[in-house]
Amino acid sequence: MHVIEARGLHVYPGTIDSATEIGLTEIGAVRETSDTNELGSLNPQLRPAVAVNPASEHIPVTRANGVTTVMTLPQGTMLAGQAALIHLDGWTSEEMPFVPDAAMMLHFPIVQISHSRFSRGNPAAYPEAKKTFEQQIRDLEEFFESARRYQKARQAHAPGFTTDLKFEAMLPLLEGKIPLMVEAVREKPIREALRFADKEKVRLVLAHGEEAWKVAAELKARNIPVILGPTLALPLDEDDPYDRLFTAPGELSKAGIKIAFGSFSSEFSRTLPYQAAAAVAFGLSHDEALKAITLYPAQIWGVADRIGSIEEGKWADLMVTDGDPLEAPTQVKQLFIKGDPVDLDNKQRRLYEKYLNRP
Repeated sequence: MHVIEARGLHVYPGTIDSATEIGLTEIGAVRETSDTNELGSLNPQLRPAVAVNPASEHIPVTRANGVTTVMTLPQGTMLAGQAALIHLDGWTSEEMPFVPDAAMMLHFPIVQISHSRFSRGNPAAYPEAKKTFEQQIRDLEEFFESARRYQKARQAHAPGFTTDLKFEAMLPLLEGKIPLMVEAVREKPIREALRFADKEKVRLVLAHGEEAWKVAAELKARNIPVILGPTLALPLDEDDPYDRLFTAPGELSKAGIKIAFGSFSSEFSRTLPYQAAAAVAFGLSHDEALKAITLYPAQIWGVADRIGSIEEGKWADLMVTDGDPLEAPTQVKQLFIKGDPVDLDNKQRRLYEKYLNRP
C-alpha cells in the first residue's frame, strides 16, 4: 500500500472544463497547429477525439491547476461534429478520451451583420443576412428530417439500404443517447434553439448563453443545463451593467438551472476555477461554484458515476491542494487521474524558474 503524506492539505475532485479546444489547437494564429474546422456546414461524422494531440503544451499547463477532464469541441459554421470528453493524461489520442462522442456540437445560425461595440452595422445588409439565416435553418431542419428517414430505413432493413457516415453519426442524438450542445449567445438565438430542440425532440445543452438569464424560466421548465463562458469578461453591450456576466451564474443557479463553466479556449482553460470564483462575489454560492466545475458537469455529460466527486467506486480523479481551489494563491501539490499520479511540471513553470534564477 502506498501512503501519501497530505498533512495540512486538502483533497478535492479534479475539475472539469466543459468547453475547450485543448488538444485540437496549439497556436490559434498558426493554421497548421489547429485541427478544429472542416469544410461544409453539416459534419456530424467528425470525431475530434481521434485528432487530439497528447503532446500539446496546453495540457500540462492546464493540468497543473487541477483540471483533470475537458470537453474538447469541434468548430465550424453549423453542425460541427462530436464533442469529446477527455482525460488530460495519456501517451496517445486513443488513451485520453473516455467518452469520444459525448455530445453533438451545433453553432446555432444567427442573422449575421458585421458590427463593432460602437456601430450597429449597415441596416441595408439585414435583408440578405436574414435570407441566409432562414436558408441555414431550412438546411438544418431538412438534414434532421433526412437523418430520421435514414434511421427508419436502417431499422426496417430496407432494400438497397447503404450506410451513410453522416447519418450514422446522427443516430445516438436522435435516439436520445447524447445531447445536442448548442452554442448560442443572445436571447433570440437561444429561444430559436429551444424551439428547434422541441421540434426535433432532442436533448439540449446550452453553451455560452450570455443572455440565458433572460430565458431562465423556459430553461428551467425544460430542465436544460447551461455551460457558461468566462465570467472575467466585458459585457455584451456597452450599456449593460459592468457586472452582467458576473451576476448571471448566480441568477441562473437561483432559478434552479444546472450550470457548469467552460473556458471556450485552450490557453485559458487553466483559469477555470477563477471563472467560477468570480461569480461567487456576485451572488453564486461557494458550494455551487465548486459543483459547477466538478459534480455538475459530470452529471450533465452523463459520467457522474465515474468522476465529479469523491465517492467510493468512482475513479480517483483528485487534486491535493494547500487551500481552496477557487482562490488564486492556492497551489496544487499533487494530482491524480484514475488513481495514477500525474507530473505537474509544465512549460510555464520551467520558464518561471528559468527567469527567477537568472544571474
